[in-house]
Amino acid sequence: ILHMRLSALPALLLMTSAALSAANAHAAGTPRDLSTVRGFNFTPAAADAHEAFWLNYPAAEIDRDFGYAQQLNLNQVRVFVRSDAWDQEPKTFTESLNKFMDTAERHHLGVMLVLAPSGKQVDGLTGEAQAASDAKLRAWVVSLAGIVRDKPAMAFWDVANEPDWPGYADHRRPKADVEHRMNLARMFADTVHANDKKHATTVGCFRVGCMEELANYTDVLSFHDYPPTIARAQANIKAAQEIAARHHKQVFDTEMGCIGRADPYDMVLREYKRSGMGFYIWELMITRFWGNVHGVFYTDGTVRDPVIAAALMGFFRNQTKDTTLEDPDREGWVTASVAAAKQWLAEPNPSWEKGLNIAEVQANLLEGAQLIAMRNPPAREIVLLRQGSQDIPALKKIMERYTSLLEPYEDHPPLHPHTAPIE
Repeated sequence: ILHMRLSALPALLLMTSAALSAANAHAAGTPRDLSTVRGFNFTPAAADAHEAFWLNYPAAEIDRDFGYAQQLNLNQVRVFVRSDAWDQEPKTFTESLNKFMDTAERHHLGVMLVLAPSGKQVDGLTGEAQAASDAKLRAWVVSLAGIVRDKPAMAFWDVANEPDWPGYADHRRPKADVEHRMNLARMFADTVHANDKKHATTVGCFRVGCMEELANYTDVLSFHDYPPTIARAQANIKAAQEIAARHHKQVFDTEMGCIGRADPYDMVLREYKRSGMGFYIWELMITRFWGNVHGVFYTDGTVRDPVIAAALMGFFRNQTKDTTLEDPDREGWVTASVAAAKQWLAEPNPSWEKGLNIAEVQANLLEGAQLIAMRNPPAREIVLLRQGSQDIPALKKIMERYTSLLEPYEDHPPLHPHTAPIE
């Protein structure tokens, strides 16, 4: 991975002296051009929370997962480091962080470390209690810098994750807590700049506008984007690029992609590819906490949706008027399978194996011609039936459904030589 060029920042740009030192530094793990970043957020699939795996490090699992990332040509990993884990067992945490950085290097992944103090160390504190907590957190950041600043895989410090987040609509954060988090972001950035002269800082802003407030403390700009429409994605990208241009800094997105927010990965990745902006998806693995709305890979290397993997590789569905629709009965397979299914359904003692074969042909026609939603793929239904005990009523129910879906596509063509009997 090439060095990053940050020395082009103009002399008139307001920055702390520490930030200027970091801006002129070079780091092996940091790409020169942020548009080349193809990253992912990471938590092991089996971990209960961000901090859990640092104290019980699953070395083989992480090595395997980074191999999956390599298959998609991903080149950066964003990971949360929690003060909770450090406070509990600093020695164990240090050993785990070293292993993580070394594994990332072996897989040619740059690492973005996200500083994530616990809420009890940040929110609701005042006076001496707040000052003492801030001092402890500053010492934690200094210790982390000592561990990673010479690691070849180290790329970026995200010194604060969404410090501008106002809370959920029914449980807003007090303004004082939000302001304290913004101030912590500034303090963490200065602390990193003073203790790591090699690596760039950023803040993963919840909203694009937060980048403007913290631009003087960060070497590169970043934000999170879960747009529900193409127009919103384009507007957010444009706003981010305008802020970056005003501050003469590079910008990228460090969180994107959520099924539950009407933000499908292929839609948002298409827009970021068009814009030439680097990205990190949330997230690589289908995890315990976020797995029902985020993630690409299951632990066995299979994927939730091949469309996501294709989009990460830069391949997208055709959306033009020139789309060629499939003709599943061009060679008579729909007609033949519907006839075979009706005959099997009419038999008093139908063969389990023959019924499975007919249903599998129908499943393949439905999937291959994109005639059915893929939330529960038909081929999966057949695989699960084959793995279980014989259940003729369940198979009949499935075959009746497949037949009703295929009947509208019957063209009744002359049987083609490739139309083999279904046995």
